[in-house]
Amino acid sequence: MPNFYPSNEQELLNRAKLAAGYSFAEIAQYVNIPIPDNLNKQKGWVGNLIETYLGANAGSKAERDFANLGIELKTIPINKQGQPLETTFVSVIPLMANHGVIWETSHVKYKLSKVLWIPIEGERCIPLAERKVGHPILWTPTFEQEFQLKQDWQELMDMIALGQVEKITARYGTYLQIRPKAANGKALTEAIGENGEIILTRPRGFYLKKSFTLQILQNSNFN
Repeated sequence: MPNFYPSNEQELLNRAKLAAGYSFAEIAQYVNIPIPDNLNKQKGWVGNLIETYLGANAGSKAERDFANLGIELKTIPINKQGQPLETTFVSVIPLMANHGVIWETSHVKYKLSKVLWIPIEGERCIPLAERKVGHPILWTPTFEQEFQLKQDWQELMDMIALGQVEKITARYGTYLQIRPKAANGKALTEAIGENGEIILTRPRGFYLKKSFTLQILQNSNFN
């Protein structure tokens, strides 16, 4: 099993290509990870499986998954038509102390500067063990994509700074959206309210919309 970190981008990509076409059961056996009956209580299991196989070294730290290569890893569940089944989490949003924060030094730009996408079969009618891994896509945002991501980020961060966090819905943003991010609805964090007061609200995260990740998949000739 690959228990070492890939030393360069090509080595990582080659390793990811080797996994394409194999089932979760086959990869789990290879890296000696037990398969759960379902993902209800282990939502991060698939990501952990792929990280272990590829030799990711960031763990739960805020770094990119392959920090030495400057590459973030994202698994993306797809349906039979090759379309994303869910939005893609990017990062937790700091709701306080955002004065002076700019896109160029933001965590979102940092995480999305280069991404290794691993499409995976995600339809629930396929038993977990039988779901297969797809062909990897190494992606860097185009100028146009980054421009729109920056626009979305600035609009959403401005709303947070102006005390409008409770008004933000998933419809805001073209590529990037904000959604609650917490293990349960009881977790609360501080944010700025409409009158500048401190309020308690659910933690939020930045997510990529399915329409955007579909664009990435289609542009890579994946299907």
